[in-house]
Amino acid sequence: MLLEPIKMYPAYRHGAQTPWGGSRLREVFHKNIPDDHTGESLELSAIPNLNSVTEEGVGLEELLSKYGEDLVGTKVQGPFPLLLKLLDARDRLSVQVHPGDAYAARVENKQGKTEAWVILDCDEGAELVFGVREGVTKEELKRASMAGKAVESLLGRVRVKPGDVYYIPAGTVHAIGAGILIYEIQQSSDVTYRFYDWGRTDSKGNKRELHIEKALDVVDLSIRQEKTVPVQIAEGREQLLRETYFSLQRWKKTEAQLKADERCFKILTALGETLLQWEGGQMTLPAGQTVLLPAKGYDLNIRTEEALIAYPTV
Repeated sequence: MLLEPIKMYPAYRHGAQTPWGGSRLREVFHKNIPDDHTGESLELSAIPNLNSVTEEGVGLEELLSKYGEDLVGTKVQGPFPLLLKLLDARDRLSVQVHPGDAYAARVENKQGKTEAWVILDCDEGAELVFGVREGVTKEELKRASMAGKAVESLLGRVRVKPGDVYYIPAGTVHAIGAGILIYEIQQSSDVTYRFYDWGRTDSKGNKRELHIEKALDVVDLSIRQEKTVPVQIAEGREQLLRETYFSLQRWKKTEAQLKADERCFKILTALGETLLQWEGGQMTLPAGQTVLLPAKGYDLNIRTEEALIAYPTV
């Protein structure tokens, strides 16, 4: 029996969890966000207590338990591998770094966190923190991080524009700047180590926790910013990434067939109106809607203004 595409609905991180968040997820994608400091819409998530759900309210973990290999694919082993988010950075995020698999498993009993960003929209002049300036040593970074504001002068920065793609391997010093709306595909992990949070305090004057020693354990100072260059694979279709943990394509103003692949699932996020058709069914997706495409699923005819399609690299 073939499985149909499954519309998924997000869990949210908001309020004190994302003091940098805003309201653009509602304004741009009509998300039912819980407040005006909503930073993350977890579109496809198996993170405990932050599961995305079906229209009927069934969580992703329950779907995985029910359908198993038919859903995820024959080549996908272990915990669910990917996490997909839409992020609204009204203010800048903390300067942070994520661990790789070995450190995360040993210290946190979790997967590591390599991720990638597609810039969906941004204010003019918006920027990312990406890496550190050439020649900065770990000892300099430690001293500056302990001092606080001094770390700002050590950071690498890059201006962004809509459509840009950035790959952020574990170990990269990074931060999303203010005024940026982002699509993020990453390993399924919530491990983040903060170097610096711009002196931000909550309503009671408390600062968020930093994790400087762990951050220094995992940082790779050799990583430099390199914007990803898309590769055209067909009319209206680009391969944005093909990395160790995930691959990503962008389809724009195109109509084409997407064949099911029993090796792995796929995740389609509509950025413009998108029509999916298969034997015996169809669905229309508004911008901002994410659909899980099972490995043992139907071949799809897709007509889209714009969509991103992510999948585990197998």
